[in-house]
Amino acid sequence: MGLTPALSLTVLGCSGSYPGPDSACSGYLVRGGGVTVWLDAGSGTMANLQRHVSLHDVDAVVLSHEHPDHCSDIEGFRVACGYVVERAGVPVYATAGVGRRLYPDFETVLDWNVVSDGDQVELGGLGLRFSRTDHPPETLAVRIDAGERSLAYSADTGPGWSFEALGAGIDLALCEATYLADRERPGSSHLSARQAGAMAREAGVGRLVLTHVWPVVDQQQAMDEGSSAYRQAVTMAQTHAEYQI
Repeated sequence: MGLTPALSLTVLGCSGSYPGPDSACSGYLVRGGGVTVWLDAGSGTMANLQRHVSLHDVDAVVLSHEHPDHCSDIEGFRVACGYVVERAGVPVYATAGVGRRLYPDFETVLDWNVVSDGDQVELGGLGLRFSRTDHPPETLAVRIDAGERSLAYSADTGPGWSFEALGAGIDLALCEATYLADRERPGSSHLSARQAGAMAREAGVGRLVLTHVWPVVDQQQAMDEGSSAYRQAVTMAQTHAEYQI
């Protein structure tokens, strides 16, 4: 009987909408199943990524949507691969909107793959499943499975989407929590910490890590609101923190 593959998540940046004084924008390193995946490439995340792995170690990049705080550093990666570290054909999985915003020659350097709601991708021993969230433009949450271990990432979303769309048995959920409950508004395209906690509880998530918090938000208050709604302690994402799943 084989061992269950390890799955780990490293935070490269967790500030919502723009970089804070102590954090890059959204970006994460997922390692498991024999591969290393760069999940979202917000501003500042490429620099932080190189403190954990080399650019040669990145097996694939996944970009949830076209907003700059989630994808802008793919341009730096393209330049590095094309002119400096001499890499070609690194697979990138992204919504169609991301490609429309990039410098014209990106497809000559990177192996570009458009994904959409319901798509599934196999990367080494990892299985990825995508789900369209409640956020304009087209934005994809992703579930990543390695053997019996599972990680889910909300990307950006309003309360019209839930982790339930990615199925049961999520061991760790990385969920956006942009602001506090006093900013909740009908039709919002982001979540408060309270809404993130409630959504994860209703979906039966095993562990909740809050991310994409605006730099001006009090982190302790966000953690308190999220924990109260989740009915157990949540973790606030911190740059360079690593979680074993």
